[in-house]
Amino acid sequence: MKSFITQLNKAFESRIRLGIMSMLMVNDTVDFLTLKEMLDASDGNIASHISALEKAGYLAVEKKFIGKKTNTSYSVTPEGRRAFNEHLNALEQLLKR
Repeated sequence: MKSFITQLNKAFESRIRLGIMSMLMVNDTVDFLTLKEMLDASDGNIASHISALEKAGYLAVEKKFIGKKTNTSYSVTPEGRRAFNEHLNALEQLLKR
């Protein structure tokens, strides 16, 4: 019997990371402020989770200027999309048991 619990990805265990990835799976890009507001988290909290997901290769980061202000936006990478879908599939299998 296959243990689906071992297929859960530790990178997505945090509710913040789960929220970030969920938002990015349904949107092409999401900016930092939107993530912060939608997930009701502090700048530092969002930044640390984004950094971990970026380090894992699951997020791409784009920084640009809008007027004189910087705007940082994020998108999910193909590797991130694959890993998150596998994580969701493992969760589904656990729920079906």
